[in-house]
Amino acid sequence: MKRWINILIDKNTTLLETMKIIDDSSLQFAVVVDDANYLLGTVTDGDIRRGILRGEGLDVPIKQVMNPSPITASIENTYSDCLNLLKKHKLKQLPIVDMDNRIVDIIFADEDPVAKSNGNSVILMAGGLGTRLRPLTENIPKPMLNVGEKPILETIIEGFKRYGFTNFILSVNYKKEIIQNYFQDGSALGVSITYIEEEKRMGTAGPLSLLKKKPTSPFFVMNGDLLTQVNFEQLLRFHEDTDAVATMCVREYEYQIPYGVIETDGQQLISIKEKPLQRSFVNAGIYVLSPEILDYIPQNEFYDMPELFKLLMEKQRNVSVFPVREYWLDIGHIADFERADDEYSSYFNQVECK
Repeated sequence: MKRWINILIDKNTTLLETMKIIDDSSLQFAVVVDDANYLLGTVTDGDIRRGILRGEGLDVPIKQVMNPSPITASIENTYSDCLNLLKKHKLKQLPIVDMDNRIVDIIFADEDPVAKSNGNSVILMAGGLGTRLRPLTENIPKPMLNVGEKPILETIIEGFKRYGFTNFILSVNYKKEIIQNYFQDGSALGVSITYIEEEKRMGTAGPLSLLKKKPTSPFFVMNGDLLTQVNFEQLLRFHEDTDAVATMCVREYEYQIPYGVIETDGQQLISIKEKPLQRSFVNAGIYVLSPEILDYIPQNEFYDMPELFKLLMEKQRNVSVFPVREYWLDIGHIADFERADDEYSSYFNQVECK
């Protein structure tokens, strides 16, 4: 069976159902067709996340989120032509249609025998004091706390390795020798690990000024106290597709106002909303940055990521946000740590890194 048959969907398939199809498929892509297989549109993970950012509900038909005018090739094009189209437009998939716009095949970039592996660097910020988790962090850095019988940092590294990212840089400070002695050069985990040694607190972006070698391709930066099932390959693709210099992962956060909220027009009462539920996007502590942004980071000074993003916006650089819809937990307090330990087996035990 052609491997793309299972990713053909109807225009009325819900966003939630499409998410499951995309997540269950190694192809990370879906094609919207009618009963006669006429091409109506395509859906990528990025399309879905952009729909979520616009406020689309999970029950909306996928026709509201799909790309109705995807780039395609004709059955008259040669395979070489198709590969050139993939490269020219930086596509991962290319639908092939007949003269009536009926889908007959899909060519995937990973079929190209010279396709590159994921050589992008991953920089993990592991130098914090972890004061909110004391007394647990009195003798050990927070990223080395065991959750599910292994350090948080090891689970993060395994998560990236799952998607083919094996080049790691750990920024360390507080009790750095514990981290360095445990991971060493990373060979025991099948990855490469080097270190940035902070001599003082430098925030979540400042350590990037200490990089010995400037990356030549987009790289990840992630806080070392997070547990997540984010698809890092999709995140990198989203960053590239949006032509951004910096991408921030965000998480939807819900909170209930414990009072009746009053809306007025001058002195006149317009409405009363009793204990309304509010939704906002918050910073998830995971980023993709293009090499050029390193020029904006002050040398060897304390500097946080939000400051960098504010500066990039002031400079009118293209920055994007990537909504995290997968499991995500910031281990900031004792209660978060206990929750992470309880939930670990449900989300991470099935993941094996070899």
